Amino acid sequence: MSKEDVKKREENYSAEDIQHLEWADHLRKRPGMYLGKLGDGSEPDDGIYILFKEIVDNAVDEFNMGHGKSVDITLDEATGEVCVRDYGRGIPLEKLVVSVGEMNTSGKYGSSAYGKSVGLNGVGAKAVNATSKTFYAQSWRDGKTAYAYFEEGKLKHTAEEDAPAQKNGTLIRYTADPTLYENYKYNLSYIDTMLRNYAYLNTGLTIHFNKSTYHSKNGLLDLITDNMSEQPLYSPIHIKGTDIEVVITHGTETGENIYSFVNGQNTYHGGTHLTAFKEAVAKTIKDFFQKDYDPKDVRESIVAAIAIRIAEPGFANQTKTYLNSKLTNTADKGGIAIRTFIGNFLASELDNYLHKNPNVAEKLQKKIIANEKERKEISAIIKKKRNKKGMIFNDKIRDCKVHYTDKKNPLAEESTIFITEGNSASGTVSQARNADYQAVFSLRGKPLNTYGKSKKVLYYDKDKSSKELNMLLDALDIEEDIDNLRYNRIVIATDADVDGMHIRMLMLTFFLQFYPEIIRRGHLYILQTPLFRVRKKKKDNSFDVRYCYTDSEKEKAIKELGEKSEITRFKGLGEISHEEFGNFIGEQMRLDTVKLDQDDSIHDLLEFYMGKNTFSRQLFIMQNLREEVALAERTFD
Repeated sequence: MSKEDVKKREENYSAEDIQHLEWADHLRKRPGMYLGKLGDGSEPDDGIYILFKEIVDNAVDEFNMGHGKSVDITLDEATGEVCVRDYGRGIPLEKLVVSVGEMNTSGKYGSSAYGKSVGLNGVGAKAVNATSKTFYAQSWRDGKTAYAYFEEGKLKHTAEEDAPAQKNGTLIRYTADPTLYENYKYNLSYIDTMLRNYAYLNTGLTIHFNKSTYHSKNGLLDLITDNMSEQPLYSPIHIKGTDIEVVITHGTETGENIYSFVNGQNTYHGGTHLTAFKEAVAKTIKDFFQKDYDPKDVRESIVAAIAIRIAEPGFANQTKTYLNSKLTNTADKGGIAIRTFIGNFLASELDNYLHKNPNVAEKLQKKIIANEKERKEISAIIKKKRNKKGMIFNDKIRDCKVHYTDKKNPLAEESTIFITEGNSASGTVSQARNADYQAVFSLRGKPLNTYGKSKKVLYYDKDKSSKELNMLLDALDIEEDIDNLRYNRIVIATDADVDGMHIRMLMLTFFLQFYPEIIRRGHLYILQTPLFRVRKKKKDNSFDVRYCYTDSEKEKAIKELGEKSEITRFKGLGEISHEEFGNFIGEQMRLDTVKLDQDDSIHDLLEFYMGKNTFSRQLFIMQNLREEVALAERTFD
């Protein structure tokens, strides 16, 4: 905006510029403030799943307050309508409309009606109402009922009447608005995971969803045993206390796999309680064995879960995936630090368990010693390598100025390293990048298939394919500690052909095999690059250009520009000029986040991608290649 435009706007600023939005209009205009991203249902944190969870949370809260043992849920995939019926106390009839139709109205602000609930902001049901095409709420209490019907958050009808035959409880029926959640579609696997977690965290609760039933007898123990793809090294340690439940075991996979929950909410981004748990596990085990084990060796390959319940939890945002609370209760109610609460519990109960189960303690110690041995062997190799050569990746990387470790620099979050294949692609990306915060690492040839191998294979100097990964580790600086990661985003940038897919899979295997935490923390991405350029010359000899990432986008561009448009098929990154490529790694960069859900089996994923099922894998590659890859290119080594 020019200075003249700014001045003009300032001069014209008047009372007419001040607008008041009704609560529903505000929610519809700024839904991201309450729901995070909207999305289309392709990601587990998309808005439609937040809506679903907000309503189910309320039903489960009733169960936790001792009212109703089951929740009935239906989803009509054709229409998108969701219906949730609980058998709790029911919303007070005279407050039904304001409870679902007025912001900051809730029965959970005080802790008498809802002691340790996940929903405390008075926003959830209102956000569902406002961003739904239709929303219907009905409550039954002691032979009477009230109902309210809304459209786009606007009340259309409400009434009260007798209902002697119905059990107490609440029913919510809604359909997410397709004008806000464009082209959305429910992924039932995401809902399945969500409902299984509800069952694990609420022993005795039965959830009926369409034709499926969810119920757990053993709580978090069922969660761990159901989701481990291998036999644990020792019987899982399952201990419970007031407002806390913990399960601990070890497997053979790399890294740490710890599920964490607060008041039934899956806090997959962690927070105060997870940090406290990790510290307390290491300290308690070190004290039990009276050995100064490195905490990394204690937690390597750990598979665990912790669930706590606290009054008035402080979450980072409305999606409630990260706990900010430092106390198990507010200070004026005599709360203690979460760190102390968890630490004291494990120091007592975990220590007692290990004393009473010496066979478990013995197997645990063997695993710690094995972890320590491997870590020290690798550390010695790294030390020897660096004493001789120092940082050896200089000829492989074109580095940037700002790194993820520069926490005070505002560009630290933008720090990115592109992993490319070959000199041509590397040169293109290097010339197009922003050298302030974008680095380029060039692979020469296909990297080693690390499936089923030890980390030590990365340091075999005679193997060129392992040397590539060794140098990449140097560039990332994660050999000794993932917290040293130099780039916030690691972006795999390969061609959209079979060789490119193969290299992509080799890189995914490398991170899954040795550094799954990189994926769990959200640092790994796949770069999308356009397959086509559609352009048409204008009268002034300039071009109207459209870059297309799919065949459908290409067809749309041709329709808009005309049949005589010039169409270019990009077969590789090296064929795109660096001037053009700058458009694809700038503000409009398209990235696919590599996600690893906590219940994903790394072993099963690796077995599929890099195991012996060559035909299945080959079929997968062919079916997932980007459009218009020539049939002749479909070969697999």
